[in-house]
Amino acid sequence: MRVTGLTRKERPLTVHHLNQLLLVCSLVLLVAVAAVRISSRSGLPTLLVYLGIGVAMGQDGIGDVHFNNAELTQVIGYAALVVILAEGGLGTKWKEIKPALPAATSLALVGVAVSVGVTATAAHYLIGLEWRQALIIGAVVSSTDAAAVFSVLRKLPLPARVTGVLEAESGFNDAPVVILVVAFSTAGPVEHWYALLGEIGLELAIGAAIGIAVGFLGSYGLRHVALPASGLYPIAVMAIAVVAYAAGALAHGSGFLAVYLASMLLGNAKLPHWPATRGFAEGLGWIAQIGMFVLLGLLVTPHEMGDDIWPALVIGLVLTMVARPLSVVLSLLPFRIPWQEQTLMSWAGLRGAVPIILATIPMVSGIEESRRIFNIVFVLVVVYTLIQGPTLPWLARKLRLGESGEAADLGIESAPLERLRGHLLSVAIPKGSRMHGVEVGELRLPAGAAVTLVVRDGKSFVPLPTTVLRRGDELLVVATDPVRDAAERRLRAVGQGGKLAGWLGPEGEGHNH
Repeated sequence: MRVTGLTRKERPLTVHHLNQLLLVCSLVLLVAVAAVRISSRSGLPTLLVYLGIGVAMGQDGIGDVHFNNAELTQVIGYAALVVILAEGGLGTKWKEIKPALPAATSLALVGVAVSVGVTATAAHYLIGLEWRQALIIGAVVSSTDAAAVFSVLRKLPLPARVTGVLEAESGFNDAPVVILVVAFSTAGPVEHWYALLGEIGLELAIGAAIGIAVGFLGSYGLRHVALPASGLYPIAVMAIAVVAYAAGALAHGSGFLAVYLASMLLGNAKLPHWPATRGFAEGLGWIAQIGMFVLLGLLVTPHEMGDDIWPALVIGLVLTMVARPLSVVLSLLPFRIPWQEQTLMSWAGLRGAVPIILATIPMVSGIEESRRIFNIVFVLVVVYTLIQGPTLPWLARKLRLGESGEAADLGIESAPLERLRGHLLSVAIPKGSRMHGVEVGELRLPAGAAVTLVVRDGKSFVPLPTTVLRRGDELLVVATDPVRDAAERRLRAVGQGGKLAGWLGPEGEGHNH
């Protein structure tokens, strides 16, 4: 089907057209979901699969769909990025990211400045771009992609500090980069650097304040106001995250930072029906990634990229081998991080859809050579994602940064029992949990909490104090309202430290009971 740029007056939208659109979107979504399985087996980054679907549907592909609306792409891309950052924040563990915040903040500020300067200089002197275009490209590609970082790092058993720094950096650095790209893409002379620094600092401060406030108020409300249906909790959580972005943007702050911080607070607040909420957020995150990547693939015109491949490779090489490592070294100087971890962080500066979305800003602003900027960024992202993503696990093994002895955390879902003034905790014991081999009586739950049911191999039974728990078991724990948090702390402590948790050291933020 050939879609042209006809106006609504020339081609009025009918129910038939809507049905066709829904059919096409559903088929694309099914193909993209199937592509997840293919990419996971082949090791090919999902980003490239989705972009490939979009390119195949485009004007140079079998779909012959003509799409060149950069403004619509930018709006949809921003909306998708909000969902992706919300999903990433909900899955970020505070205990892992807290020690990494100073280093991540330095990477997101100092690191971005170093990367922009080095990359823009290379684009100007090696490629011959004007300084405005060079600065735009330097700013656009200096942002690591949250979707790419979250999807890759959470599959690798890396040290908590490395994962925490990289995840926080990807959540933080979108804000200063967006400000820089918008400033460089504004008609007229570029503002002085000190004015940009002041604007970046102010927007980050406003976004952080709003994100923390919305996250705190939202988590407090969801913990103390019982919703009439469990299915409303995931919707409420995502709605609160979107409110954080909107409030931050309307206050002339960083909406991206606001949504990430608010989601991180919500994700660590032990909300009711949390596994269902997490699954819902992951599903929305996948849909956002698929839609965003396919749309970006549609916006590309492959036959126009021939002259931009070589510049993209040169700029990408400078970015990957010079700008990123230099930004990591300079940003982390005060933190005394081992060279092995710095090497991995340098290689793990993954780019994805975010730089491509940001490359639409100069197109919408009408900057000269903006289409060439978009093509260079697109080629750069595709080529270096194909190189960096699959080789990251290999590099981690070579640097001996994989962690093998860390115990897997428990999956605990809490459902409030309002009339009984209690809570029902559903506990899943994963493969790597140290709760395996522990007797029920050795859990030493606080008074007011008890294991009432064990589900094993599809069969359920009421356990005795001497019942030995195994990996793969699911437990139902009933706890009164006053001891609900203490019971969960104790369960997590045993999951991490085994039956002697609390005797041989800290009890996972808990104490002996």
